[in-house]
Amino acid sequence: MLAPITIRYPVRPVRRSLATAAVADLFGLAADAPPHPVADGVMLDVRPGDLVLFTGPSGSGKTSLLREAGRQLGALDVAALELPNAPLIDALPGPVDDRLATLAACGLSEARLMLRTPAELSDGQRYRLRLALAFVGCGVPGIGYDRHPIPHTRSPFLLCDEFAAVLDRPLAKVVAFNLRRQVSRTGVGALCATAHDDLAADLDPDLWVRCRGDGLVEAERRAVKKKWSASRVSCGCPTAPDPTGRTSLGGITAGGGWRTPGG
Repeated sequence: MLAPITIRYPVRPVRRSLATAAVADLFGLAADAPPHPVADGVMLDVRPGDLVLFTGPSGSGKTSLLREAGRQLGALDVAALELPNAPLIDALPGPVDDRLATLAACGLSEARLMLRTPAELSDGQRYRLRLALAFVGCGVPGIGYDRHPIPHTRSPFLLCDEFAAVLDRPLAKVVAFNLRRQVSRTGVGALCATAHDDLAADLDPDLWVRCRGDGLVEAERRAVKKKWSASRVSCGCPTAPDPTGRTSLGGITAGGGWRTPGG
């Protein structure tokens, strides 16, 4: 259980100028207006190995709540990882088969893509590479690659803010499903924020935090964790159903048909 989270932002800026004063006056923001509430004593029951999903419209406070939860848990911010100047297949440690499986699980299964460097990737592809690096660096006990660029942090949680923001919807659902799979496989927890509620079924969060805005936050915990079916394995399984992309190397799986109980 995290410490109670209270977040309030002042309406008026800390550093004032003629321009900020003009905006405040134009929109009727009084100098003595109370701070805008994002969260007020919110209690989050986050447990080791949880996948926690924060959802809500833009400006609802989900990122602020996510980052405070991440601060308390010592989470590793996936977006902050530096990328090595090497082809994707050389960016990960371990046997080649394991590298292929990890890249595929993060939506990077095309053979030609694996031969490119991060500088040749799109923003979405670079984020997915960071996700792969984070899981390898944090989620596999006993790995110690001193010469490898992956920061060996042993962080128990990953922070993934708007991880699907630059992805098309089918690929976003694939990455969400595989993210859930990686969390279950490695035991590394994940704090994820997205404005897209349609990813909840594929992420299957242990704790779903809905930010409604103006300090209204609802947290719902799943009662019982489900067991994962081998028929839905998405990495290292050549017979996984519904392959996506140009190749099935590594066995990337579409997650659109999966639903939570009662969904």
